[in-house]
Amino acid sequence: MPELPEVDALRDFLVGALVGHEVVRVLPVAISVLKTYDPPVTALEGRQVTAVGRYGKFLDVETDGGELHLVTHLARAGWLQWRDRLPDGPPRPGGKSPLALRVALETGEGFDLTEAGTQKRLAVYVVRDPLSVPGVARLGPDPLADDFDASRLAELLAGERRQIKGALRDQSLIAGIGNAYSDEILHAARMSPFKLASSLKPEEVRELHEALRTTLTEAVERSRGLAAGRLKAEKKSGLRVHGRTGEPCPVCGDTVREVSFSDSSLQYCPTCQTGGKPLADRRMSRLLK
Repeated sequence: MPELPEVDALRDFLVGALVGHEVVRVLPVAISVLKTYDPPVTALEGRQVTAVGRYGKFLDVETDGGELHLVTHLARAGWLQWRDRLPDGPPRPGGKSPLALRVALETGEGFDLTEAGTQKRLAVYVVRDPLSVPGVARLGPDPLADDFDASRLAELLAGERRQIKGALRDQSLIAGIGNAYSDEILHAARMSPFKLASSLKPEEVRELHEALRTTLTEAVERSRGLAAGRLKAEKKSGLRVHGRTGEPCPVCGDTVREVSFSDSSLQYCPTCQTGGKPLADRRMSRLLK
């Protein structure tokens, strides 16, 4: 799933590729992708792109000085593919193509929104105000904002009677962090993903804040300037523990372990994060009974 650093890099890329150009066609291919109908998607046609913004994991393509917005959330398996030259003729709906929506510019360039797999969660909204999108309206603060300091993080976590891993992933608490970067942040903070968020001591909150800001900032810097097609590979290459079950921890050399859930998993280093004790993998425990 694209998270804050990749979406921020996509925003940077699209600022240079879209701003100042006219949208000539918006072609929905998958029926499930459009989440709004008024204004219609065709209302974007003939408008000039004037800005590209980001809200958490949402991308916002602004047209005509903010009169109309194309807002998209790439979800778990969605992606944006830039095309220097779009194919002639309209795309064919149906079949096994991952194409969900195509946006064409007056230059012949444009981009496709695609989604792999059978679970169709990619979402596109055409709105007059991005805050009218429910997912945008409920977002918590951006963790890279200038005013997101350790005291702000402490306020957010106070009273959170749940594991810190889940708290970091809650978009209404903190915007933009998903499964991968929550693993990376907790590894950098040397903190168990199962630790209760409300139990953190002041020094632990400061360490978590430093790990959060450093991890996300470094990921953004690595992604900056890359073409859209290279961002996935860059994200994977920069991860230390997420997706690296069975590999040695780059800090201490211990084996990276995994806890599996019904629809996701987390990775961690026992030596760095849990005092050398493996965390209980409840799904595996049930299979072994």
